[in-house]
Amino acid sequence: MPVDRMFPTTEAAELVGLIAEIAHDQLAPRAAAAEAAAQFPREEFRVLGRAGLFGMPYPERWGGLDQPYEVYLQALEEVATSWMGVGVGVSVHVMTCLALVEHGTDDQRDRFLPEMLGGDLLGAYALSEPQAGSDVAAMATRAKRSDSGYELHGQKAWISHAGQADYYLTFARTSDDRTHGTSCFLVPAGIPGLTIGEPERKMGLTASPTASVYFDGAAIADDRLIGVEGDGLKIALGALDSGRLGIAAGATGLAQAALDVAAAYAKQRVQFGRTIAEFEGLQFLLADMAAAVDNARAGYLMAARKRDAGKPFSRDAAVAKLTATDAAMKVTTDAVQVLGGYGYTRDFPVERYLREAKVTQIFEGTNQIQRLVIARELLKNA
Repeated sequence: MPVDRMFPTTEAAELVGLIAEIAHDQLAPRAAAAEAAAQFPREEFRVLGRAGLFGMPYPERWGGLDQPYEVYLQALEEVATSWMGVGVGVSVHVMTCLALVEHGTDDQRDRFLPEMLGGDLLGAYALSEPQAGSDVAAMATRAKRSDSGYELHGQKAWISHAGQADYYLTFARTSDDRTHGTSCFLVPAGIPGLTIGEPERKMGLTASPTASVYFDGAAIADDRLIGVEGDGLKIALGALDSGRLGIAAGATGLAQAALDVAAAYAKQRVQFGRTIAEFEGLQFLLADMAAAVDNARAGYLMAARKRDAGKPFSRDAAVAKLTATDAAMKVTTDAVQVLGGYGYTRDFPVERYLREAKVTQIFEGTNQIQRLVIARELLKNA
């Protein structure tokens, strides 16, 4: 069912409406089959890029639409409502663009951003490693100085779009300094020394491959360094704050999809001579589901509005990611319960929604990490 939204301008409402229409007409009909067959939706990403979604929160100079982040996130939510896998992919790609927008040189932005924002190039975010997930400062991948730039050595793990991406925003150690020894590189796909591992066998989001990325002397030119040496950790953590809002918006969209299916089913399913929607116990369950979705949406919008106002929003992003993803897990579980036995089958989409919801509590920082972020901010200011 359509979400009753509020927008800062008429233009913003029209832009989100366009993305919602594309999502409903072109993404939703393909989602179930593509997820079942593990078919990567590359053309769908191109369509969304050309429609302006990737560049929505970025400057017009490089092909963006210069919209507030709260507008972009509401468009992202609409995508995730129709196809969560694409919603997650959009969030990852837009996060890779942020590093270049905020830390790249004008020459780098002029060279790369138009194709990145326009959908011609699709990015991957290569930060995590087998022994450096939540503890990103423990990364072991190294960038060694060479005559023409750098050589990368190491392994990245759990990389979305691995094997499908056109570039990998890669973080590698350039010194042993734990805090200031990491740097950021824009690594093109297909170069010698870069190989992709076998895709992980996941319980959900199967249309989007997740795999390890290996670097064995991959040569990177100096002009592929984003920012300055040693600023990689700052770039990574800054992007993750915004990326967590993307996951919060996506999780909200997924929960909204589950609520829509459950409510529609409850009005059709007849038991004891009346629809199950007429039973008070089920009405209360649906009401709790709706409240969880509304609270998740309010949380990510509050954090986005702080971001748009130039205020610190790390704590708010952690709260939004924590609450929205927990809500998605609860609402999708309850949706399966509303549908009963049918909810446990693949004849209805809620079992897929439940499988997709689980990972939202894990990536972009586990929800335990979000609680640490929130508690540290709380106690620092107590």
